[in-house]
Amino acid sequence: MKKKSIDIITLGCSKNLVDSEFVIKQFESLGYEAHHDPEKPQSSIAIINTCGFIGDAKEESIDTILQFVQRKKEGKLSKLFVMGCLSERYKAELEKEIPEVDKYYGKFEYKQLVIDLSKEFNEDLRLHRTLTTPKHYAYVKISEGCNRMCSYCAIPIITGKHVSRPIDDILEEVKILVNNGTKEFQIIAQDLSYYGIDLYKESKLAELLNRMADIKGVEWIRLHYAYPAGFPFDILPVMRERQNICKYLDIAFQHISDNILNLMRRKVTKQQTFDLIEKIRAEVPGIHLRTTLMVGHPGETQQDFEELKEFVQKARFERMGAFTYSDEDGTYSNKHYKDDIPQETKQARLDELMSIQQNISHEINEQKIGKTFNVIIDRNEDDVFVGRTEFDSPEVDQEVLIKNPNLKIGEFYQVKINRIEDFDLFGEII
Repeated sequence: MKKKSIDIITLGCSKNLVDSEFVIKQFESLGYEAHHDPEKPQSSIAIINTCGFIGDAKEESIDTILQFVQRKKEGKLSKLFVMGCLSERYKAELEKEIPEVDKYYGKFEYKQLVIDLSKEFNEDLRLHRTLTTPKHYAYVKISEGCNRMCSYCAIPIITGKHVSRPIDDILEEVKILVNNGTKEFQIIAQDLSYYGIDLYKESKLAELLNRMADIKGVEWIRLHYAYPAGFPFDILPVMRERQNICKYLDIAFQHISDNILNLMRRKVTKQQTFDLIEKIRAEVPGIHLRTTLMVGHPGETQQDFEELKEFVQKARFERMGAFTYSDEDGTYSNKHYKDDIPQETKQARLDELMSIQQNISHEINEQKIGKTFNVIIDRNEDDVFVGRTEFDSPEVDQEVLIKNPNLKIGEFYQVKINRIEDFDLFGEII
């Protein structure tokens, strides 16, 4: 074991990944050798960046902590630290139940973690990070927290109120990344729609996007996690007119039944949802919408679910994910509703919904056959290069597979699609 070597394990979402990347940069600047998500843990110090969003994520976080506790008992690990959402939410309980961890830190306490381990924090590097993604793309977090109080969601409990980052800080971070070879930027937040309102007393997402698009070297900007209520319509002309802003928007609708939207406390109606989708597609022709839907929320009747299925069929989302309701401690649902839908029913509804979407995805992909797209190459797998179009975000969306021995990772190519599957495209270089 190396004396100044650290294993950093990241669980959960891309927002956690960004936090880990800032931590890695700090430790590297202080002389440590940092290993992110190593296949085989090898360091004398380990930091686990946890997720606490839903039951499965919490279970994975606990299991990972216990695996490293076992390494510590076996003498393979000298120090174990836990940070992130799980320890933000359950620090007292974790300290009692798993005392073998040397110290627990909340989601926003990684600066203190660095100081505790190394006695200093390099403020000059506060906007610098070591990417764990391929260097040509990065996630950029523009805010923390959320002011929405949706019935089922524990995020506001974990992260607190929405806090926007200053525009100048974000732009400086992007410039630093561009100078290190990054071309593609996934803009992430718990709620993009609210960006700037707390800090500047008005929505500033459109201004941020315009100024980011002006930075030389920024090739693609992609937006994740907008909120339907209070949607910032002024971003639509920016998305339409700026060539380096991808025609892609991730906006979680969750449901369509007015009954469930009301129980969810989403502050939006069925009709407003359809109107919003129509306006987005009219103002940004060719845009691909990604959404997330939930099945099994307390009170969801079969009729509500039928409305949801009809919604998916009518809206024809280019990208869609779905999940089952999870009863989370402290949420409005947990306090005021009974989790009254059997897990088997939730799973059956989820399977049925995703089956409908699979057919839609296949039909949408069929329309891409014979067309040419700008594709960025992410990696090489067994002599097949794997890339994405502007309509595809890393990790969550479909990919383009190309057999060609002369491609370079991180470069753009014109690719003609000649074959498709439900969730993948196959093409050749033009």
